[in-house]
Amino acid sequence: MTTPALIRPLHGRGIAGVCAAVANRFDMSVTLVRFLALLGLFLVGGTIPVYIALWLIIPSE
Repeated sequence: MTTPALIRPLHGRGIAGVCAAVANRFDMSVTLVRFLALLGLFLVGGTIPVYIALWLIIPSE
């Protein structure tokens, strides 16, 4: 069994598809990943640079 690749999908993107890519890779709900990203933004505040870095690193479909 192979694991899904970490690729930003063309459809179902919120802003750049980073949360959708993470959700697909780890077989999670996209809504849950987006909620956790927003929670991290409000509680930790360091998720914006991480999101931008992942946007640049993760290839698009």
